[in-house]
Amino acid sequence: MSASNNNSEQRKTTILFLCTGNSCRSQMAEGWTRHLKGERIEPYSAGIEKHGLNPLAVRVMAEAGVDISAQQSKLIDELPSMPFDYVVTLCDHAHESCPYFPGRIIHQGFPDPPHLAKDTSSEEAILQAYRSVRDLIRDFVEETLPDSLTN
Repeated sequence: MSASNNNSEQRKTTILFLCTGNSCRSQMAEGWTRHLKGERIEPYSAGIEKHGLNPLAVRVMAEAGVDISAQQSKLIDELPSMPFDYVVTLCDHAHESCPYFPGRIIHQGFPDPPHLAKDTSSEEAILQAYRSVRDLIRDFVEETLPDSLTN
């Protein structure tokens, strides 16, 4: 019994996913991290700007079995005042505009789904643009946020 108490008392690694509008990529990353590694990582997301939660991001995440519909778009200064172990910037603009954080900053840019879908006309092609980024972010969370990073 004491072993499980020790595990439950260990502090989770905190990760902030930062993007320009906190509407799509950072929301997906927060959702995937909570879904795949939530027992070890406490994920947060925020933006340099606040664009609102993108309904197509919610839709394609739900297709993959991850519900992000209750997440909210927020600015960095709306987050709890706490140190983050890692800050992951998901687009170049956020990386270039990232304020100082005392934790480790990792830059991993991903394509912007609305930008990928802007020249497509069919709903299926638009959704496929979102799905492709969703899957890239899932792979990043699975492969780059391994147990060794969170110990």
